[in-house]
Amino acid sequence: MQQYRFEDTTIRSGVLFGTSGARGLVEAMSDELCYAYTTAFLQSVAAGAEKVVVGHDLRPSSPRIAAACAAAIQDSGREWIYAGALPTPALAAYAAQLGAPAIVVTGSHIPFDRNGIKFYRADGEISKADEQAMLDAAVSLPAAVTPPVLPLPDGLARAAYVQRYLDFFEPSALQGLTVAVYEHSSVGRDVLRSILEGLGAQVIALGRTDIFVPIDTEAVRPEDVAQARQWATEYNFDALLSTDGDADRPLIGDENGEWLRGDVVGILCAKYLQAQVVVTPVSSNTAAEKSGVFTHVARTRIGSPYVIAGMDAAVAQGNALVVGYEANGGFLLGSDVVRHARRLSALPTRDAVLPMLALLCMAQENRCKLSALTQDLPPRFTASDRLQNFATEKSRALLQQLLEQPVLLASTLAPQSGNAIRTDQTDGLRVTFESGDIVHLRPSGNAPELRCYAEADTPEHAKLLCDACLIQVRSAAG
Repeated sequence: MQQYRFEDTTIRSGVLFGTSGARGLVEAMSDELCYAYTTAFLQSVAAGAEKVVVGHDLRPSSPRIAAACAAAIQDSGREWIYAGALPTPALAAYAAQLGAPAIVVTGSHIPFDRNGIKFYRADGEISKADEQAMLDAAVSLPAAVTPPVLPLPDGLARAAYVQRYLDFFEPSALQGLTVAVYEHSSVGRDVLRSILEGLGAQVIALGRTDIFVPIDTEAVRPEDVAQARQWATEYNFDALLSTDGDADRPLIGDENGEWLRGDVVGILCAKYLQAQVVVTPVSSNTAAEKSGVFTHVARTRIGSPYVIAGMDAAVAQGNALVVGYEANGGFLLGSDVVRHARRLSALPTRDAVLPMLALLCMAQENRCKLSALTQDLPPRFTASDRLQNFATEKSRALLQQLLEQPVLLASTLAPQSGNAIRTDQTDGLRVTFESGDIVHLRPSGNAPELRCYAEADTPEHAKLLCDACLIQVRSAAG
């Protein structure tokens, strides 16, 4: 056995912790590196665990990486439970039910030439402090890693996740609805169908493929926007549902095939659940505060660990019902929810299914179309996009330059929006202008990308702000 300082190993590989889990190029995620990540987790975060749940998404590289992680668990003398290809929240919920940690191999929405690993304690996602403890670990590796053959999956994890929602919502909650599911390569496609049909919906399956599709719910591809509208003319559906690759972020389209923004989905889901406190990143729509629906809205850095930390703080202060959501639509439950005498246990990790079901039930109960659910919200609209293959170092240098040069800041971010009246550096650079327009630039924590978020009083102006800003940045960067 050879011993390594784990952080040195990750730096050399380029497989690093981001906003949620470790991510990197598949070619860098060797069996040895995945074994080392798992060993650091078992030593530093899950030292007392006797068994570990292992699962993955549908990326071509994921089973191989999962087997390398399983080798480290096996060599440590622990039992490993292979749950197979399932949504990340399903794996996290099952592990919590067993009182065991979990390892989920997924790159979420990033391209298939990349992948990642998410780590869960028995009580939920690891924290940033846990990540640092892993990086500080000294790990020993065998001369050769021998991954085991993956067995048939334990079917209990899938069954428990389906039952979680069948038990909480009324048995015929979706009776009479026709729901289309854009399946693509989402690991949640079959589970989602089981839940929808279990609640009475008629399901239309669309777009299934075995080729991995990197659906990003914060930056929906133009072809997916066009496809959704086309499907709406071909099929008489009440809603169109999809997710990212590991099914922890929802993509919800209305009866016209118009995709709802994730932060609007979060507000509506929180409202349906009658949450008192909402925790959401700084990039989310300010309609959460302007709506006046919630007792308190807490803002955090971008990334589920920060949202979870905010929820934990709110729960510790004695708040009754605490929820969280991200601009990507992923919804987190910090507290148990009781509705119509049915209980839904807390699940402090991103979930795509709960917001889907909440919005469908909300429309059913209000006897309205899905598109009508936003009518009572303040007129604030967001848009987001990204520059891919944009080095993180270049992004950080740009933000520093903008901070130091107010004239350049205004001309780059929003030249027609007046002077900057407020800057927020909670995560990246978020600037509010005299007109009320907001533009936010932030280096991605998962890939070499620069993300732009814009907010305005109309969806058209928000998109214009976002597109114009990225054009200016691309031009300035050469």
